[in-house]
Amino acid sequence: MADPLDPAARRVVDAAARKGVDLRITLLARTSHTAENAARALGLELGQIVKTVVFVTPSSDGGCEPILCLVAGTNRVDVARLAAVVGEPSIRRATAREARELTGFAIGGIPPIGHGRPVRAVMDPDLGRFRVVWAAAGLDRAVFPVPPATLRVLANAVVAPIAEERTADAGPAAAAAHADPGAAAAAHAGPPGDAALDGAGT
Repeated sequence: MADPLDPAARRVVDAAARKGVDLRITLLARTSHTAENAARALGLELGQIVKTVVFVTPSSDGGCEPILCLVAGTNRVDVARLAAVVGEPSIRRATAREARELTGFAIGGIPPIGHGRPVRAVMDPDLGRFRVVWAAAGLDRAVFPVPPATLRVLANAVVAPIAEERTADAGPAAAAAHADPGAAAAAHAGPPGDAALDGAGT
């Protein structure tokens, strides 16, 4: 019988299976270009959407090494905080092309696992507020649910505060400011915003 999964999603499922985790892929009716759209389609809180955001640091061969940030949908990465956590002062956002070449997945569906090479990952502790979070599964409309602790193990991620600080009086307006501004994931080659489930921005 033919495998019903797209090869990209199959790589994610197989990566989880190698660690003893059986992922259940959900295909959304349409592409989700923002974290808000993904949350709405799934009937979830925005914070339950995992944004796999790609950053890069210089490698010894003159190229780039990727670092994945697994970030709650309500948050944006603070680059200075991330630099301190990973010990890479020259870290920067990846371009859309770099994200594709370094992860092997197209913008719009970059997952936290299943890459063709070991990739460092840092996980936003805010994801731990939920029993289950949802991440991209290799395609722009494929997602999977996973407990945050399991996600950390699957991605071999370090949990550290990498999100921008919120003001003490943070409310709906503040939360909206941290949400995705609505830019399509494919636009991340230019001035970056937040992608729904992945991207090359903060």
